[in-house]
Amino acid sequence: MRPPVEVSVFLLSLLAPGVLYTINNIPALQEPLPILGVGMVVLGSILLLTVLIVRNQKKVDPLFYAFAEFSFTCMVGLTNALEQDGFISGFMGFYVKKGEPHMSTAYAVMMCYWEGVLHYLLFLIIIHRMFKGKSYRSLALLWAGSSMAHQIVLIPGVVVGKHGSNIRPAFWRNIPFFLAPFWAASVLFSRPREMPIVTADKISVEQKKSLLFRPVDLVLSLLLLAAGAFSVFRGLVVLDCPLDVCFTYIYQYEPYLKDPVGFPRVMMLAYLFYAVPLLTVFIYGLRTPGCSWMLDWTIFFAAAMAQTQWCHIGASLHSRTPFTYRVPADKWWPVIGLNVLLVAAPALLALRCYSNPAYFMKPVPKGQANNEKKKN
Repeated sequence: MRPPVEVSVFLLSLLAPGVLYTINNIPALQEPLPILGVGMVVLGSILLLTVLIVRNQKKVDPLFYAFAEFSFTCMVGLTNALEQDGFISGFMGFYVKKGEPHMSTAYAVMMCYWEGVLHYLLFLIIIHRMFKGKSYRSLALLWAGSSMAHQIVLIPGVVVGKHGSNIRPAFWRNIPFFLAPFWAASVLFSRPREMPIVTADKISVEQKKSLLFRPVDLVLSLLLLAAGAFSVFRGLVVLDCPLDVCFTYIYQYEPYLKDPVGFPRVMMLAYLFYAVPLLTVFIYGLRTPGCSWMLDWTIFFAAAMAQTQWCHIGASLHSRTPFTYRVPADKWWPVIGLNVLLVAAPALLALRCYSNPAYFMKPVPKGQANNEKKKN
């Protein structure tokens, strides 16, 4: 009897620490080009084993192969995080020295924890639901938003930061991992969403209410407005705005923004040019009935903000960040509170859209039951 597919993927991912330990003890494989070559061979082998796992399945979603491959790299990331924080040793030394030196930074460590725990669990749950014939589109959108956000910050951050002058061949293995979330997101957004039908009467009642008579949506709009304003402010801060308030903030409240690793600067610019427009569009969606795209994009965006803020908050407090760039102890609460706002506002919005989608749906014929399903 063959084990469930998710169990096979789980067991396959457990090979990662053993592979790392082996390479770490073979000096011939610890030079820049061999590291890249061995890495590509290992990833190719994992893909081949993944194909063998599902060879008897009649129909396999192409996304499965990406999720299985990423499950392996998640375990690699978790191994790196645990080693950098001193819990284990003897696995990642060669890679940090001759592969990707930036993997020893506080930002990368927090990123690896996020991938090794949250992404890893998401993959196993998604694969389980995939082969049980259950819906997994929303869960996959969570991963796509989170993974795309971290790649947008990681790769440019390495290039423009202090590690940009020390890029090794292994860094370029990130290219397929950069492209994969974009491909996955395009596939997921092109698929129809599945949601419960709401009667036309209920939709009509919800959509006739103005924003002032929907207190939850009003509060969410204000939170999104505040998050957008804070994102614009920090964007100006990292652009060296000469205003006294910007100077005071970066030196007395959040000095991590000027850490030469480059990640915080790139993140703030991503917020300024991508997050702020999306926050504005979401406020529009809360004011305008029938914006069904809110149901997908709020999930995607909430995951992206949660991932980036986890890495940013964690790195600004982590011991691997030089003391001069950490959040001052007496400014801890206001800084963390403002950063949590950037996580809470999109998350609450996504929860609101998911739990009560009537306002965002297109009208449906009367008489249909709420427990029926429809493709929207």
